Amino acid sequence: MSEGLAIVPITIRTANRFVEQYHRHHMGKYNGFRFAVGAAIGGQLVGVAVVGNPVGIGLQDGWTLEVNRSCTDGTRNANSILYGAAWRGTRALGFHRLITYTLPEESGSSLRACGWQCIGEAGGGTWNRPNIGRLRVDKHPISAKLRWEIETPDYQAVKQAPPPTFEDEKDDAQLSFDLTDI
Repeated sequence: MSEGLAIVPITIRTANRFVEQYHRHHMGKYNGFRFAVGAAIGGQLVGVAVVGNPVGIGLQDGWTLEVNRSCTDGTRNANSILYGAAWRGTRALGFHRLITYTLPEESGSSLRACGWQCIGEAGGGTWNRPNIGRLRVDKHPISAKLRWEIETPDYQAVKQAPPPTFEDEKDDAQLSFDLTDI
């Protein structure tokens, strides 16, 4: 680990501002998150990770989260410490699997160092769907990505059962919040 590199709590607003300044290909705010974590040296933020629900609907099994953004200013080992913290936070919240994606030209060495496995090529393509009225401007690479995963030893057994819910939770599904106002 780099000298003095530490995990620090951050807000989604701070994470979004850091990503705006430093990320190579993702811009704009990310609102669908569960938690964010920062890496700092001597009180100076050098990296962030944003963890949320999986973007792909097929991966939303109730036991899985996704590192939706990971970004550093280039500080050595910052990505590794962030991925490790993201996994610990995911498990602490009761989830059993964490996924993320890299571009094919990215090495994935930080992920491998933390015990993640490259599952293979996934995704890619545009989110623009004019035929169903969902017009989008692609502000990110639309090439295929590599999916990485880390899971608890019991994930395969756990995922067979749906996560517990409260009786009145169906009413909560109708609630919506604009996280930019929080």
